[in-house]
Amino acid sequence: MNPILLLIDGTLILILLALIFWPEKGIWARIREARVRRQRILLEDTLKQLYDHEYYQKPVSIASLAGALNLSQEKTTRALQSLAQLKLAVFSGGQWHLTAEGRGYALRILRIHRLWERYLADETGVSEAEWHRRAEKREHDLTMDEADRLSETLGYPVYDPHGDPIPNRFGELPPKSGRPLTAAQPGTHTTIVHLEDEPAILFEQLSAEGLYPGMAVTVLENNDERVVIKGEGKKITLAPVVAANITIPVEEAKEAEEAEKEPFLTLADVREGEAAEVIGISPQCRGMQRRRLMDLGILPGSVITRELESMGGDPVAYNVRGALIALRRDQARLIRVKIKKEHHEPQL
Repeated sequence: MNPILLLIDGTLILILLALIFWPEKGIWARIREARVRRQRILLEDTLKQLYDHEYYQKPVSIASLAGALNLSQEKTTRALQSLAQLKLAVFSGGQWHLTAEGRGYALRILRIHRLWERYLADETGVSEAEWHRRAEKREHDLTMDEADRLSETLGYPVYDPHGDPIPNRFGELPPKSGRPLTAAQPGTHTTIVHLEDEPAILFEQLSAEGLYPGMAVTVLENNDERVVIKGEGKKITLAPVVAANITIPVEEAKEAEEAEKEPFLTLADVREGEAAEVIGISPQCRGMQRRRLMDLGILPGSVITRELESMGGDPVAYNVRGALIALRRDQARLIRVKIKKEHHEPQL
């Protein structure tokens, strides 16, 4: 054979072998690293689920863990056995339990997850439906030092945007309190303190209804067929399985009762040609969306007039301080207003 061709072939083979087996940078090293990372993520997710069962005092079984992790029972069993070998979990009394070290590890992951959700809610325009999914990815990548810096940047938040407490850097977390909305009697004035973000399909329904932690509501109806509440001037009907994902305080809230006595309108309720004064922006509006509305001049005391409506009725053009801006109906619902009885156009 041609020696030049042999040399070329040999060189190509060496290059290929280097690409595959080069330490740390080669394909094989990256495959091995990815496999190790997947295993670490699986174990961390299992720790979180064990902690979740412990915190909410739910019975632990292979079936319940497998369902929460979306894994087969065989893979879930192997993950638990790996945690036992690492002394992060132990099987006793017919159930799996976290060890002290395992609980601390789970709280570190939980801290990163909830801080990242807080960041997404307050500092970005990411939709509520995406907070949990994106935080699930980042919780496995941030170090504790990075989490501490993130907490400092956010002003050391105590709760995530769903109302869940954020563990501090020492792994301390307040005990669970509150009760499900389904436990409240009709006529109860209360405040939403937590919205469960799993499963995602139920959280999306709660978000679509405009519910958020801190919202004052009154229970109008509660039975096996539906739960009807009133909050921020509107009635909301929920299936009991959805309402069970809402947590309220054990005691009734007087502020919720006062809020119902003084209902407010939203900009979406303003009719064409009417002028309204801005009272404020709903706490549900966060991050970049809130900043954008404020940059447009939508501030307490600003007068807004509904001017033009698009062919489909959405968006609508409003006059804000002499400038026309277009807002979608879902954005207008976030702006709390009161109708101006007398209105004079501002002098430009």
